[in-house]
Amino acid sequence: MRTLIFAPVTFNLAETTRMIAIARALGPSWRAIFQVYEDPYTHLIEQAGFEIRRLSPVLTPAEQAQALALDQGRSIRHPFSARLVRERVAAERRLIRTSGAEAVVMGTNPTSLLSARAEGVPLFYAVPFALTRPHVEQTSHLGLVLGEDPLRRLLDRAGSAALRLVYDRLPIAPRAFTTVAREVGVEPLRTGAALFEGDHTLLTVMPSELDGYTLPPSYHRVGPIFAELPCEVPEVVERLAAGPRPLIYLALGSSGDRRTVLGAIRSLARLDVEVIAPVRHLLNPGDEDSLPDSIHPVDLLPAHRLGGLVDAAVIHGGQGTVQTACATGVPFVGMGMQPEQSWNVLVCAREGNAIALHRRDAGTARLSDAVSRLLGDPAYRRAAERVQDEYAAEDGCAAAVRVIEQVLAGSAPGGAEVRQD
Repeated sequence: MRTLIFAPVTFNLAETTRMIAIARALGPSWRAIFQVYEDPYTHLIEQAGFEIRRLSPVLTPAEQAQALALDQGRSIRHPFSARLVRERVAAERRLIRTSGAEAVVMGTNPTSLLSARAEGVPLFYAVPFALTRPHVEQTSHLGLVLGEDPLRRLLDRAGSAALRLVYDRLPIAPRAFTTVAREVGVEPLRTGAALFEGDHTLLTVMPSELDGYTLPPSYHRVGPIFAELPCEVPEVVERLAAGPRPLIYLALGSSGDRRTVLGAIRSLARLDVEVIAPVRHLLNPGDEDSLPDSIHPVDLLPAHRLGGLVDAAVIHGGQGTVQTACATGVPFVGMGMQPEQSWNVLVCAREGNAIALHRRDAGTARLSDAVSRLLGDPAYRRAAERVQDEYAAEDGCAAAVRVIEQVLAGSAPGGAEVRQD
């Protein structure tokens, strides 16, 4: 039996579920091993029935928050000391050798960039297009500053040029990755872009998102990949959906924070709606006691089953959450928490099924007004239904497996999309 190692960052829900989705699409000749360090979402891998190998050293919760902020472009602080990188690379190399893995499929586990290459196995990186090397290099307006007035456009262009310089040219990668790369005999990782590029990069996007771009040969469009959590829709959702008031879905993922959640709740409480909100992980003990009666906090929901139950959504712009809304035909307001998420929302705003706002709009009339527009203007619903039909023709997981198998067979298509059968 052939073996693949999957290397998600298991304190990132979207990455963990994306890796699970690809692993599920493997044929019976494949064995999937998940290498994991931290626990927050490892239980989802266990529930999916995949083999798990726990490696060390493990990041503390504070270090996990640092790593997540670095990944999302919100901070330059990081937990990646030379000791930690060296020990993780050694542990991952041992797993590759002892398992006989033919390749590694990673989320954003940066030590895999060193361990896979040191062991001479291909590294596949499943990732959104936003903030990849070709996206940053070929986009003059990255959406860092929202708005269409001349001043905002000028500021966005200047900000995009500055990000391009920092991300793609300056040696901003943690020094440990260069140090350990030299020790194991692989190309040093110096730039931000080098930390987010596999030997083969699998772009989990729709065809329209690549219009006007030229992809390098190692980049392959595979299509949307998003979570399908193995749980039932809670009774409260079905009860609220059957009620007289519109039902709004509020989700801010791993990127949200208590302040933004409470602000969004204040805005939505002004409307004649019910709100189902899987945001308990972002609230403090006692917060729920003071929430308005129209706000219903819950734990994780199977968002892919909410089509036809919710009337609109307010989300953070993470690709998985955005793609779930698109695939289920739900129009949404997106508040990007970092540049990649803002771009994901802008893509949908151009399609007409979303409204793009700032994170700081949570708690203001701009958010409540935007939700009212979604509910009152049927054009948003029509656009959402059109996008839903387009998504129905995609199978990103199967396409990702085809690329992996083609690369390993020496016949991969380069710089193009994988045919959807």
